[in-house]
Amino acid sequence: MNDVVERIQEFNQGRDPQLIQLKYQLMQTDAFAFFRGTCHLFYQDWPTDSPLNQAPAAWICGDLHLQNLGCYKGDNRLVYFNINDFDEAALAPCTWDLARFLTCLLVAAPTLKINEAKALKLCTSFLDVYTKALARGRVRPLDDDNAVGPAKDLLFQIKHRPRAAFLDAHTTKSGSTRKLLINGKETQPVTEAERAEVTGVMQKWGAQQLNPPFFTLLDVAHRIAGIGSLGVERYVLLVEGKGSPDGNYLLDLKAEPASSLQPYLQVHQPDWHSQAERCVDIQQWVQGIPPALLSAVQMDEQSYVLREMQPLEDKVNLKPVAGKLHQLEQLMDVIAKVVAWGQLRSAGRQSAADANELMDFAHSSSGWQKDLLRYAKNYAVQVNEDYKTFRSAYRD
Repeated sequence: MNDVVERIQEFNQGRDPQLIQLKYQLMQTDAFAFFRGTCHLFYQDWPTDSPLNQAPAAWICGDLHLQNLGCYKGDNRLVYFNINDFDEAALAPCTWDLARFLTCLLVAAPTLKINEAKALKLCTSFLDVYTKALARGRVRPLDDDNAVGPAKDLLFQIKHRPRAAFLDAHTTKSGSTRKLLINGKETQPVTEAERAEVTGVMQKWGAQQLNPPFFTLLDVAHRIAGIGSLGVERYVLLVEGKGSPDGNYLLDLKAEPASSLQPYLQVHQPDWHSQAERCVDIQQWVQGIPPALLSAVQMDEQSYVLREMQPLEDKVNLKPVAGKLHQLEQLMDVIAKVVAWGQLRSAGRQSAADANELMDFAHSSSGWQKDLLRYAKNYAVQVNEDYKTFRSAYRD
């Protein structure tokens, strides 16, 4: 099927129709939003005979772009900067994540308020830092000690955010009782049947945890966030946590369909018990210190990823750095290290290449960096053409 509009409609069949319309509305705003909402097109178009497929197999995010990185609090309550979306995660050539990220930089050039030449400079900078970090073979968490520029600013912001202020932004408080704030934009009400179902699942799952009262459900609502996963069932949960009202916690419960990479993977994948388990395991391997409360939860026939809620503000904010090449280069430095360290950290897991293979690949002179840049530059042109086709169809 060659028509890009038909391919998009086919992929999104079965998702919530109202949210799919919102997804399409967001996707037509610019080429970068379109790119974020069409990860499946990237892999449908990926050439099976590319020399980039010969790269070592690594655990990859699968949808590496600027808005899938940000800060989170780990179980140790320290704040880290890392990849934060593993919906599409899989075992694949390590170059696949790199190609998607380089294409992202070129497509997002107008958003970043830079021209193509500067975007290509960012691509080269990213590849240089990634290659050196991979070749070195040493792994570190990205925290206050080694972050620079925008990433360091974001870490500081999250580290010093008061819990009560965070809760106040997403709930209403009456005495010692909180309720979720329903604004129709980020949250929508659930039906009584949905509320009962989620309550039952949390009671059953929470009873198996070390501190069952922590997971006592106080309120639940539909959560609307992102672009790529819009239409997939998702909830925000308000739970008792460490006590009402200011010790409450907000959790994110998100259904996990199969990765959009699955039909195109040439590397054998583990036999996961569920799609949520796939996401959770890979995230733990890649991040090393994952977000607080990260778990796979089953509800009827669908599996969900549960974790502490990460606000949209905890993602990389591109507005303050737009047009500022030095700060963008600092951001590339941080992201490149995060990607390399994640691949090294998860090396050797479940048939992934070991660290030595990745290091040898970084040291090799096979020209894979030039192949990546060439492909990203050509495919960015294709993304912009597909976006124009989609936008025209949407407006018609």
